[in-house]
Amino acid sequence: MKSTSLVALSASLAIVSYSAQSSDSPSHVRLATTTSTYHSGLLDYLLPKFEQESGYRVDVIAAGTGKALKMGENGDVDLVMTHAPKAEAEFVNKGYGVLPRALMYNDFVLVGPNSDPAKVSEQESVMDAFKAIATSGVTFVSRGDDSGTHKKELGIWQQTEMEPNFGGYRSVGQGMGPTLNMANEMQGYTLTDRGTWLAYNNKLELSVVYQGDQALFNPYQVILVNPKRYPSINYQGAKAFSDWLVNPQGQTLINEFKLNNQQLFVANAEKN
Repeated sequence: MKSTSLVALSASLAIVSYSAQSSDSPSHVRLATTTSTYHSGLLDYLLPKFEQESGYRVDVIAAGTGKALKMGENGDVDLVMTHAPKAEAEFVNKGYGVLPRALMYNDFVLVGPNSDPAKVSEQESVMDAFKAIATSGVTFVSRGDDSGTHKKELGIWQQTEMEPNFGGYRSVGQGMGPTLNMANEMQGYTLTDRGTWLAYNNKLELSVVYQGDQALFNPYQVILVNPKRYPSINYQGAKAFSDWLVNPQGQTLINEFKLNNQQLFVANAEKN
């Protein structure tokens, strides 16, 4: 319990420290993004190149998709990079966001103990995999933080017509990295984006037990905050960053980013 509290405190401090770097200076661009783009190392790879070429400084606030979009709704950031299509469409339709652009995709995977006590790897669909977890007396660790991953998980539970209230269900309210660490400590199952999994898997005694279902496709978009609603935001800097991400150079860099010689994200701005 003590370690969980420390993780929560560390996560809060990380968000505060990034927020403190934000500035009204036109040279600063405030980006709210998912923990997956942060924990995977993708932003550490991309941002120095953009900043060197453009002269802008990108201040990153890493949170779940729900929190990132809420920051956009409140005008606290200049753009968002998220992975929850329904929530993003609502964000744009309500007039909070403009210029939504497909950016890249990866996929979600189910990970769990190497022994796979729920026999998840033998299931024919991800819905069957979730049902097996719920009925096997094992632990499932949910992010529980309104992130894109959490939204995806809840959508799958809804499709199974089962409520995630079985005895082994643990909702922890944490980002993907801490959630993976907790699943490892509890030797339970969890749903994760592949990018964060590849960044963490060599530290964990877990393995991918289910993957490949079309329902686990995970697209990312970059969306600007509407300057008509919030005239004081740095729309010019935000658009410059969005343009850079979807241009051939940015897309090539996304494709070239690898961990352990594995590609984490597939650029798909050509869909715009």
